Amino acid sequence: MRPLRFCHITTFYPPHNFGGDGIGIQRLCKALARRGHHVHVLYDRDAYRTLSGGKDPEVLPDPDGIQITPLTSPMGKLSLLMTQQLGKPWAHGPAIAKILGDGQTRHYDVINFHNASLVGGPGLFAYGAALKLYMAHEHWLVCASHVLWRHGRELCTSRECLRCVLHHKRPPQLWRYTGLLEREGKHIDAFIAMSEWSRKKHLDYGFPFDMDVLPYFLPDPETSIPAEQPTALRPAPASAEPNSTSPHERPYFLFVGRLELIKGLQQVIPVFSRYADADLLIAGDGDYAATLRTLAGNNPRVKFLGRLPPDDLNRYYKHAQALLVPSLCYETFGIIVIESFRQGTPVIARDIGPLPEIVLAAGGGAVWRSEDELIAAMQRVQRDPAQRKAWAEAGERAYADHYCERVVVPGYFDIIRRAAERKNDQRVLDALR
Repeated sequence: MRPLRFCHITTFYPPHNFGGDGIGIQRLCKALARRGHHVHVLYDRDAYRTLSGGKDPEVLPDPDGIQITPLTSPMGKLSLLMTQQLGKPWAHGPAIAKILGDGQTRHYDVINFHNASLVGGPGLFAYGAALKLYMAHEHWLVCASHVLWRHGRELCTSRECLRCVLHHKRPPQLWRYTGLLEREGKHIDAFIAMSEWSRKKHLDYGFPFDMDVLPYFLPDPETSIPAEQPTALRPAPASAEPNSTSPHERPYFLFVGRLELIKGLQQVIPVFSRYADADLLIAGDGDYAATLRTLAGNNPRVKFLGRLPPDDLNRYYKHAQALLVPSLCYETFGIIVIESFRQGTPVIARDIGPLPEIVLAAGGGAVWRSEDELIAAMQRVQRDPAQRKAWAEAGERAYADHYCERVVVPGYFDIIRRAAERKNDQRVLDALR
């Protein structure tokens, strides 16, 4: 394969990012750079500054050879508001056009858009002459609030968009009522959903374009396993290896993620007033943290760990009875599920969105709908070591077979190849031979 020139465009990128989608984008960019491709990332630093209350973490040179361009404008919040309203790169348009080139000059082989909500909106899709992808890390393409969480209190089951966006305390987006997405979306050669469930949800909500499916991935296992080698011949999973010392003195279940209303912890914390056989450890922080701490009160079985460094977090994963994923809203994937699988830890997830698709297909845990079902699943994993071992090993196999870099990145190039064939992009096809 001849090296390709990639430009990835997104609103948020580490360290100026919130949640897991920015990390997922960074992993993809690093994987491409390791394979010898040129990777350039454009992102909107003004968006992070505005939504983080002016905080601005230090930007360090990327050790993986990725070219990074943070976009800033003296107009700041006004720039973001105009883009949010008009769906076009109101302030950053000239800078982006200069980097991407005009319709005749091709500076890149592939332009990959991610969360384009504030960096330029759908109006950005016409920029540059290249094969173009869009990865739907959120449901922004069909939802002004990105998360299909209606009125800030319930799952979206029918369109009440104007009232909903006002409940989210955001100004209505004028461009969503003009057909702009349908017109500009024709410039995209492949839209990509992060799960089959998310693909179907986009179609259910009227998204007019077909979508490929490509999951998130994590770095490869330390022991490289050829893709053609049968699972039965692979080394025993890490869950079968002797355990190191647990970071907590009692058995525990683990939650990992941002502390927000839509993550559902407020429905799990009260369970540990009834469930005395284990503790609940909560790794993460967010705007809802104070409310959750108040809800936990003086319950000694609920402990808040705050944000943990990756090595410490991995240790908590490995020794947990199971990871609890109580999300109330529709995720597009659920990166923490495959992070748990990688550590050989079962997952007990709410039966909603793509979570059952991932957990049950892998055989790596259980799903629940009611508090009694949650408690029954917790009791099962804690009281039946053979069942926990089976779930742990199945999850780890699923990670190795479906969700690691050596499997997913070739799938990414398959999508590029098919898009290039449809477009008859001979430049990209020649590079992929």
